This record gives sequence, C-alpha cells and structure tokens, in this order.
Amino acid sequence: MYLHPEAASAGAPSRDVLLVSAIITVSLSVTIVLCGICQWCQRKLGKRYKTSLETVGTPDSSRGRSEKKTIKLPAGGKAVNTAPVPGQPPHDESDRKTEPRSSVSDLVNSLTSEMLMLSPGSEDDEGHDGISRENLGRIQFSVGYNFQESTLTVKIMKAQELPAKDFSGTSDPFVKIYLLPDKKHKLETKVKRKNLNPHWNETFLFEGFPYEKVVQRVLYLQVLDYDRFSRNDPIGEVSIPLNKVDLTQMQTFWKDLKPCSDGSGSRGELLLSLCYNPSANSIVVNIIKARNLKAMDIGGTSDPYVKVWLMYKDKRVEKKKTVVMKRCLNPVFNESFAFDIPTERLRETTIVITVMDKDRLSRNDVIGKIYLSWKSGPGEVKHWKDMIARPRQAVAQWHQLKA
Repeated sequence: MYLHPEAASAGAPSRDVLLVSAIITVSLSVTIVLCGICQWCQRKLGKRYKTSLETVGTPDSSRGRSEKKTIKLPAGGKAVNTAPVPGQPPHDESDRKTEPRSSVSDLVNSLTSEMLMLSPGSEDDEGHDGISRENLGRIQFSVGYNFQESTLTVKIMKAQELPAKDFSGTSDPFVKIYLLPDKKHKLETKVKRKNLNPHWNETFLFEGFPYEKVVQRVLYLQVLDYDRFSRNDPIGEVSIPLNKVDLTQMQTFWKDLKPCSDGSGSRGELLLSLCYNPSANSIVVNIIKARNLKAMDIGGTSDPYVKVWLMYKDKRVEKKKTVVMKRCLNPVFNESFAFDIPTERLRETTIVITVMDKDRLSRNDVIGKIYLSWKSGPGEVKHWKDMIARPRQAVAQWHQLKA
C-alpha cells in the first residue's frame, strides 16, 4: 500500500522537536551541576569564616599594680585588698576566661545585626530599641572562694566605654564593692584620673567568711565618678547573687553596667531652649519647665529651682538661678538668662544646669544635672550643635536629668 510522504512524517517527531528537547535536557543538567557547585562553595566559605572567627582573642588587661588595704568586718572576718593571690591564674589567663560578651560574640552579633532585615513588629525590634538607650559601659571582674582558708576573693580588673561625667569630657572612675545585704561596710578601688577605659587589677579578700554565709550574699559593684568638690556621681552598677556562681574556681565575668538603683536613673526631665547670637557674642538660656521630678522631701514632693553655671575651661565664670517653686514635681519656670560668650571661647565653654530642691532647715538637695557643650553626652551635644547651626533662633529640647 502506498503512503504519501507527508502522512508518513506525521507519525514521527520532527527534527525541530528533537532539537528543542535536547536543548532543554542539557540546560537542566547544567543548572543542577551549577547548584551543586554553589552549595559546595558556601560550605567551604562557611567553614573558613568560622575558623577565622575562632582565632579572634580578647583584649589583654594585665596592667597596673595593686596595693594592700584591710577592713575588719564584724559579720565574720575582714576584707583585704592585696596583690594577686598565689595559685590564682595570671592576668592573661583570667582575661581569656570571659563570659559570652567576648570579642568573638561581639563580632558575630554585629555582623548578624547588619545582615538581618527585621520585619515590622518582630520580637527583635525591642533589642534594636535598646541601642538608643544611654551606654553606661561594662566592667570585668572575677570571683572565687578558698574553702581551706574560708576566703572570698573578688578581683576588679577593668572597665570599658564609661560615659563622661566631667566638664572636660572624661571621668575619674572608681569602684565600690559590697556584699549585700551588708551595705554599711564597703571596699573601694583606686581612682583612675581622666580615664573612660580604666584598668584597676586590684584584688580584695573577704577573709573568715564561711561558705554557708557567702552563698547568701549578693556581690554588688558600683562604678562612680570621683568629684573633689561635690558628691561623687554614680555611673552604673552590677549585682550578682553568689549562689549562682561556681565558687570552686576563679570565674571571670564581663557585665554591662545598669543605671544605679538609688534613683539616679529617674530624676525627671527639664525642657530648656538655647539661643546663640554670634554678632552679640551671647547665649540666652531659657529654663521652660520640668516634669516628673524626683521627690526629695518626706511629704513626697519637692521645692525645685534651677541653677545655671557658665563654665570656661573647667572654671566657674557666672551663676544665675530661677525662683523656687513650692511643693511641685512638674514646675513651670519660663525664665531666661543671658551670658556673654566670645566666639573664640565657645569651644571651651560648658553650661551646667542643676535642678535643686530647696530645704529651709538643711542643705539644698541636688535633684539632677545637665551639662551642655560640644563634648557632653549625645543628647546634649545635639542640642549644642543645633544651637550653633541656627543662630538667633531659640532651640528647645527635653533633657533627662542625671546624677
């Protein structure tokens, strides 16, 4: 039987169809091979990156010398500040035994936070909000107990990134050591002058303390800024229950400093404005109002007024103050003060604003302070720069009062 050529070709696939099928097959094969190569590269790079992270070390802290100091405690022994105890690891080894806040974890956390894109309303948003809070720095210390001699050893090593509390943009930090609930007796480190990253390396021995009493204590460290002419300013605190620490060997910790629980972190806020007139060489400070001031009197209120000091190179030049507002935690002042400040002195000038509680029978109490200059805290520096950037305009801003 004879078949027409077109009919015969209709039952078999054409050359074009076979060619397209071959191309698709080859493309799929190449894609699968490339995916395999990509995954292999990622695993290799990941291992190499992990190895490089593991080689990062912690900063060394073996600086400074310690002196002997003894305080007798009626609660069961004496506390001694002495040189490193025999048998304790040297400074280099103790610095390597840090808590999770090591340089490796810091590096990983910073890289992770930069790579992650947080979705709106996610739980991690709270952590990012915390970055805007004031950084009080952190402190490194170690704790251990000698069972044979019934002695608790506390070593204060160093601190990092402490905030500036003085007019000069620095601090004079030292550390108070307590064993709560006994806050009557305390030990102190030496003062480190003009240092925001101090190294103490001082060892304190609490001798004659039975282990049963030690585990009932809370180690409390308070970092303060030494002030020769007024009350020392608290910087931050750390507390750690000793029943949660393995005291059989010296344990080294890095702890972030928290606002002091004596109320220094909740002293209220003050709204004020600054107006800079370069042609008249003057700054006008307007004390507008305050809110949520800390109660300093027995009746749960205060009698606030505001002192304004003009400082030049850490020297007091001129003082002015508002009237006293009786029994008020949210006073409205609306008082302005003008200060003559030559332009060439502006960089070395600091305006210190102190909210006081008037007391008729005793010394007036300090509720809180604000230091305004180009080298103060972030909020204060912003206000100062805004004032200079907008001459002849009153620039207002709320400020948190500090101890």
